[in-house]
Amino acid sequence: MRMSHLFSQTLRQAPAEADVTSYQLLVRAGFIRQLSSGIFSYLTLGVRAMRKIEAIIREEMDAIGGQ
Repeated sequence: MRMSHLFSQTLRQAPAEADVTSYQLLVRAGFIRQLSSGIFSYLTLGVRAMRKIEAIIREEMDAIGGQ
């Protein structure tokens, strides 16, 4: 998928209030957005990444007979 086809845009710089490195990277890459103090929303790319991670975990759990 090309970056130009995504709904969200990436940022060149992290927001000034971003103290944690992981938060800075997620916001800059367009995975999440802060709605208000302490409330975040996954953007299109973030939801897509989460679903892929969930599928990988589910496959591995099924392979070892987990719940």
